[in-house]
Amino acid sequence: MSAEPSAEPSAEPSAADRSGQRAHRLAAQTAAPGRRPVRRLAGPAAGPGPGPVRGRPARTGTRSAGRTGTRGPERAPDPSGARSAARLVARSVRATEAGLPTTPPSPHWRAGERALRLLTVATVAAVAALATGHAWLLALAAGPAVLLALVAPGRGRPSRLTAESTAAPRRCLEGEPITVRITVRHDGRIGRLDPTVALGPGIALTAVTVGATEVDLVVRAERWGRWTLGSADLDVYDAGGLTRRTVRTELGEVDVFPVPSAARLTPIPVRLPERLGEHTTAQEGTGVEVVGVRPHVPGERQRRIHWPSTTRRDAVQINQFAAERAADAVVLLDTLADFRDAATGLSSLDETLRAAGGLTRAYLRRHDRVGLIAVGGKLRWLTAGSGDRQFYRMVESVLEVRQDRGHRVAAGLPRLPLAALPGHALVYAFTSLADQRILDVLGQVRDRGNPLVVVEIPAGEPAVEPGDEIGAVALRLWHAEREAMRSALRARGIPVVRHTPGEALDLALAPLLRRRIGGGAR
Repeated sequence: MSAEPSAEPSAEPSAADRSGQRAHRLAAQTAAPGRRPVRRLAGPAAGPGPGPVRGRPARTGTRSAGRTGTRGPERAPDPSGARSAARLVARSVRATEAGLPTTPPSPHWRAGERALRLLTVATVAAVAALATGHAWLLALAAGPAVLLALVAPGRGRPSRLTAESTAAPRRCLEGEPITVRITVRHDGRIGRLDPTVALGPGIALTAVTVGATEVDLVVRAERWGRWTLGSADLDVYDAGGLTRRTVRTELGEVDVFPVPSAARLTPIPVRLPERLGEHTTAQEGTGVEVVGVRPHVPGERQRRIHWPSTTRRDAVQINQFAAERAADAVVLLDTLADFRDAATGLSSLDETLRAAGGLTRAYLRRHDRVGLIAVGGKLRWLTAGSGDRQFYRMVESVLEVRQDRGHRVAAGLPRLPLAALPGHALVYAFTSLADQRILDVLGQVRDRGNPLVVVEIPAGEPAVEPGDEIGAVALRLWHAEREAMRSALRARGIPVVRHTPGEALDLALAPLLRRRIGGGAR
């Protein structure tokens, strides 16, 4: 080992000399085996950061989990944790498909995998000793037998063992992560935890973290709705890892809101209610948009004088402003059926609520009132309201429409309540035009004189195998039936627009801005 060089003392060493001496000392300490370079940092001690600091050597040690302020030796990433998490996720996927046992787990302790292995070794060694007559084989059975005898009384095992789960957040949008924490309560000593999770419909497991007394699950809701997260069976081992006990806990429910489609356009009907808003009308009022001029009336303000017209006509002319009114809109959802596109895998019911949510937010941003009607196994409706809270009220009222499809629907759908359709409110019907009964509902809306717009949500064409002539004929009939429904609606003066999933809803609503939408005769 080389000796550390020493510098000769000088009265006034220069900055270059001091830098050279420090470099020699660091080089000598680095070359010495078993020694680490001394690092002098100006200011307070620096904690672990996201990466090395420029101009300084990177830290190579890792902070120990159980000791604060000490660094352990450098370690390579341990792939066992990643493999264990992947194994838990794969096992949970299988449990989700097969489901957990319907009978509750046993409340008693039972032998674990390690105890079974020790018992197998002891039994095989004892049988081999009796069969061969070699007494030394009994020594192989002595060690496992002693371990099993020590833990047989269950010393230190908890007598009270429960599991609780908490999920956050309880409300989220599609695709957002949800963290579920399972906490084990006990009154003794326990070992490792081994969870098995069976998730509810529409829920996917993305990560699992197992701690000493807690298990953290990160799940993701893939579709909107009110979903049950599922349940989990937790195998709790004793401190020796030889016996285990299983506890079951329910993970709770979450409300998953749809991600609204992009929409900004808000077509308006011919007649608007007498309520202040942001839509201009043909009537004269106190708005900000000038629609013409008229002769001056004594008592009006002079700042409203239109001077160019006054000069030309040699008479005082006054600016005429359009009245600004708010609109009433009603979103009618067709939940009679749900079709999944064979090519893209998209659900027509999912796209229906997403498109309706985007249109609702567009009208609520302009301080209009929006109501809701959901036609399906059960009739759901919500009176028109305004504000951001109305959007969440509307979504929460239809989160369970998938369960409504389990109800038997009579041949004739119920009549729409009068309170659900305000006078002259513009009705948007989001439908896949797959059920003839929706035409009866649209006829009720038209008979009441409300302006109506049908937004068609594609249901996806049925897949036809190549060479299947019967399937090809059925597909042509399927197209003809939908075209007949569109023609019947247009014949009654009802505009029909088609919304393509994945595109902005404004592309479908843009043709409606050419003129205001008129209603029928009552």
